[in-house]
Amino acid sequence: MKLFVYDHCPFCVKARMVFGLTQTAFDLVILLNDDEATPIGMIGKKMTPILQDGEHCIAESMDIVARIDNLSGAKLLCGPRNPAVTQWTNDASGPLFSLALPRWAAADFHEFSTPAARAYFTRNKERMIGSFKDHMAASPDYIATLNRHLLALEPLIQSPDAVNGELSEDDIHLFATLRSLSIVQGIIYPPAVNAYRVRMAERSGVNLHDDIAI
Repeated sequence: MKLFVYDHCPFCVKARMVFGLTQTAFDLVILLNDDEATPIGMIGKKMTPILQDGEHCIAESMDIVARIDNLSGAKLLCGPRNPAVTQWTNDASGPLFSLALPRWAAADFHEFSTPAARAYFTRNKERMIGSFKDHMAASPDYIATLNRHLLALEPLIQSPDAVNGELSEDDIHLFATLRSLSIVQGIIYPPAVNAYRVRMAERSGVNLHDDIAI
């Protein structure tokens, strides 16, 4: 099986996680961000992640998660979900993407390894959220907001191995959010949050971006 992704993409992180958690073999393919032909040829539109399994292609991150979890035979993601965790990820998404998008555009990712690919991403995302320069200037306020959110997340984490004590879809969504946040310098992770994100990176095989944070 091949999984086509962008390294920065939180939806792609969700799909990558399930392979690591279930110890399922796969080949990771990172596309250039301006490569429209490959995904359109596979699924009829430009999006990632895409799972290619023989002649079949599956898009949508959680569809891929469900397929691999079912194939593993163990059905790992069967734990209870907590609506408070879902609410937390929703509340954090606004300031998170205002911080992450301009930083991803400036970082050394394979999907931006050509000037054209980086310009393609910047142009399209600035249409969505406005000037990256303005969002970078507003970073202190966004960071302060997210640091407060992380303090609220701390008591929700029951174990470094699973936010609710047993692996569930909450872990897929929460770790993808925290991994996106790792591109931002100045974030303060409370102890339980930090232990969780580090442990989930180890279990899933999806690296954090602390070392290249901006």
